[in-house]
Amino acid sequence: ALARAARALGAKVTLVSGPVTLPDPEGVRVVKVHTAHEMLAAVLSALPADVAICAAAVADWRASDEAAHKLKKPRQGTETTLALTLNPDIITTIATPGPARPRLVIGFAAETENLIENAKAKRDRKGADWIVANDVWPGTGAMGGDRTQIHLVTGQAVEDWPPMSKDEMAARLLAR
Repeated sequence: ALARAARALGAKVTLVSGPVTLPDPEGVRVVKVHTAHEMLAAVLSALPADVAICAAAVADWRASDEAAHKLKKPRQGTETTLALTLNPDIITTIATPGPARPRLVIGFAAETENLIENAKAKRDRKGADWIVANDVWPGTGAMGGDRTQIHLVTGQAVEDWPPMSKDEMAARLLAR
């Protein structure tokens, strides 16, 4: 929805996308990725850009080592430990001040509790200009549905937007 809305405003759009079942938006350059490292590389190669909208829910963690084969179930009574390592933080990387930083960096915060407080902290921690915060508690319909209710967190204020379709939200955010 965000890529379509930006394209409708005449923007040259690069959409870096993980595996999805949605059709590619018309008139948009689409780069398909499977890992956080691939996504970071694709995002960096799309810079410079005027605006970066980081809406992907990239996993914070990944397995430290990739197995060369299927990991078999352990024998009864034994435990297996899976070592994890942090994935790259894409929005923090591109929001770092420098010549390649987009003029506007927008991130998303999908939260199930303390929505506004967590979104404000995320904006500060990541260096984003805006955070689009939405409650994804089960039953809200935000995850997998076509409606959402967001709160736009900027450095100056929190704007509470009414419930609307994701297409309406995207158009309104891009107009803003």
